[in-house]
Amino acid sequence: MFEALSVPPIDPILALGGAVRADARPDKIDLGIGVYRDENGHTPIMAVVTEAEGRLLVARTTKTYVGARGDTVFAGRVTELILGQSKSQWMTGIQATGGTGTLRILAGLIVRAKGDVTVWLPEPTWLNHSTVFADAGLRTATYPYYDRRISKVRVDEMLSALETIPSGEVVLLHGCCHNPCGADLSPEAWDAIAAIMSRRGLIPLVDLAYQGFGHGLDKDAAGVRLLALQLPELLVAFSCSKNFGLYSERTGCTLVVAGTAKKAALAGEHMALVARLLYSMPPDHGSAIVRTILEDERLAASWRSELETVRLSMVSKRRQLSAAFRATTGTADFDYLEHGAGMFSLPNLSPREIADLRRDRGIYIVEDGRINVAGLPSRRTADFVQAVTELLAKRP
Repeated sequence: MFEALSVPPIDPILALGGAVRADARPDKIDLGIGVYRDENGHTPIMAVVTEAEGRLLVARTTKTYVGARGDTVFAGRVTELILGQSKSQWMTGIQATGGTGTLRILAGLIVRAKGDVTVWLPEPTWLNHSTVFADAGLRTATYPYYDRRISKVRVDEMLSALETIPSGEVVLLHGCCHNPCGADLSPEAWDAIAAIMSRRGLIPLVDLAYQGFGHGLDKDAAGVRLLALQLPELLVAFSCSKNFGLYSERTGCTLVVAGTAKKAALAGEHMALVARLLYSMPPDHGSAIVRTILEDERLAASWRSELETVRLSMVSKRRQLSAAFRATTGTADFDYLEHGAGMFSLPNLSPREIADLRRDRGIYIVEDGRINVAGLPSRRTADFVQAVTELLAKRP
């Protein structure tokens, strides 16, 4: 039966991880997969997570199923974290398996609710976005977002493109810390987007995988909160992988804001059906950790403090990297690194240059040029800057 199978496309991010592991050079630099790392290259467990796990170890008495909707108390707490005072009574949320799982559930919901519809993705976007929606049978198209030549968001072009998208179609937006470019929308741009979407009847799907990594928990959620206030319908895919450090626990939340309580309830029922088909019941440990933290005032305060420390470390790395490029090149060409938010930036490197960095310097970058700033130890900043600067000097 397997003779008819074709060779599947290679996931460039996962393949890069394999190449890093196979490289025996002790001085290699891994800027590929999107995980936070400390100065020793370790992805630590938050102290507050360890404390919450300790409580669960003592208090829990069962490992029974949690149902297709997962932990509904967890979903409620996460909804408060996302929407703050913008929280509506006409909404529903269910637990899902990480950020990718939330996106796939929303894709299934869109198919059930809209059928033949296109999901519009920013150019560029996370490499897995188009794959997830295609798996659900949805078409994807792109709208302009980022200009790599000048390292800025193409706001005017983006807004013009949104004006041409047919009514009723879905537009994916990065809530904060854009992956892969790290360049976020300004408050003014969010205002303009909300106005266009309201006028044209577009449905926003906000991928919120990095809340708290950019400018703080509330500022990072400002865009999605604005949409929740001004639009009748909103889809949100939320991940706990980064801001709680729960990468391996695959913990996320799928949130829908609808125009009425009945519509919200129906959306929740259909999301649970999609989840039931995909994985039946979600794992409970990660959601229990998050719920335990958010339900306890002291633990929640500790988590916010630890998260802010992580955020500030990335801000510091961005400043160091930008300053090093400025000192080495004598230009402001890399100042976008300092102005970016979150883990990622998108240097304007060609595929050949990326391959040269890997071969000659042991520096691993995703094939689209994305670098994980959080994966660069401060002590290796000068090495990275020198390698890139020497490479750029060879350009004709």
